[in-house]
This record gives sequence, C-alpha cells and structure tokens, in this order.
Amino acid sequence: MPTLYYHPLSSYCWKALIAIKVLAADVALHAVNPGDASERDLLRTLSPFGKIPLLVDQDRPVLETSILIEHLQRHHARSNARLIPEEPTCELDVRLWDRLMDQYVMTPMQAFTANLLAPEERRDSVAIDKARDLLLTSYGAIDRQLEGRTWLATDDFSLADCAAAPALFYAIAYVPFGAEHARTAAYFDRLMDHPAIAAVIRDAQPFFKYFPGRAGLSSRFYQEEA
Repeated sequence: MPTLYYHPLSSYCWKALIAIKVLAADVALHAVNPGDASERDLLRTLSPFGKIPLLVDQDRPVLETSILIEHLQRHHARSNARLIPEEPTCELDVRLWDRLMDQYVMTPMQAFTANLLAPEERRDSVAIDKARDLLLTSYGAIDRQLEGRTWLATDDFSLADCAAAPALFYAIAYVPFGAEHARTAAYFDRLMDHPAIAAVIRDAQPFFKYFPGRAGLSSRFYQEEA
C-alpha cells in the first residue's frame, strides 16, 4: 500500500487528499508534524526536497501533486472514476486548468501567507499588491471559463477541480470574490458541497486556528475561539 505524507492544513495536500477520495485509492496516510525534527529528517531521507505532499509507493517517492495524482489514477484507483480524462482535447483542458490553479491562484495566495509569517520589517506591500491583482485577474478568467459549466475544465469533476478547491478556499480568505465573480462564487459553493472536498475540510478544521489568514475564513468553516 502506498503512503501519503501530508499535513491537514496544507493546500497542496488537500489537492492530493481530495483525489484519493474521488479515486477510492487505497493509500495509508501519515500526518507529518513539521515541528518535529525527526519527521523533517524522515522526509529528507524519502525525498531530496523534503516537501509534502509526498507519496511513497514500493520505496519509490512520487513528487509533485499533479504527478502524484496521475500515478494514483494509473495504479491505485479502485473505481471507474477518473480525474484526467482519456480524450486528448479534454485531457489538455484539464491539465491546463490544473496548472492555472496552481500557478495563478495557489501561488499568489501563498504569497499572502508568507508575508503574514514574515517579521514585520521584512513584509512586502508591493509583492502583496501584485498578488492581489493576480488573484483578481484569475477570478475573472475562472468566471469566464465557467459560463455554461458546472465544473472547471470538463463536464465531470476533474484534476482541475481538485486544484481549484484548496486554492480558492484559502485565496478568498485574503481576497474575496467581487460581485463580478458570481459564477466563480457559485462554483466555489459547488466545490464545498462535493463529498470528497467537504470531508477534507472537516478533517482540517481543528488546524484552522494555525492558518495565518484565518480572520478571513467564512464562519461556515471556522469561528475564532474565545
């Protein structure tokens, strides 16, 4: 049985966990404590970069979340579900929107988190302005893409939606949707209602108090402790 090394708060780990549930893949889960030096050392022995999510299958490390998910679809899916379609044009559409979610939503979202974690004197307002502009541009592109669609890239839930769910969940804590992003907001609600995504969020909720942008999370998912 392959093992996934992950943390329940990590956006990229969410992407992998959602895929595991949709594919009904038989995967052992190892939650990593990033504050434990022995756990960090373990990750470095398994992978040269020591990053999560990391899948280890028969002593072989499988890195990078999109590749990890494709590996699971090829070798460990226990149902007929697919996240990457066989039809070539649809496959390219899914891969494109998967990359767009990672590069143009996940990456600027993480810039906000990194800025909050940085010491006050090292915070970069110019970089944050650029990240905000990129997120708003991305929301607009997503909204146009969603015209007449239920899911982001194809008629069925796909790898692109696995990427969109965590990216948008954390991004809107920093930069909420505007009135001009109505289709994207409705799509976000569909994502949150998807059984696999809802389950991953429930598992992550005890950790939201550690998310630097928690003040922007909807009360649907998190309420500040008294």
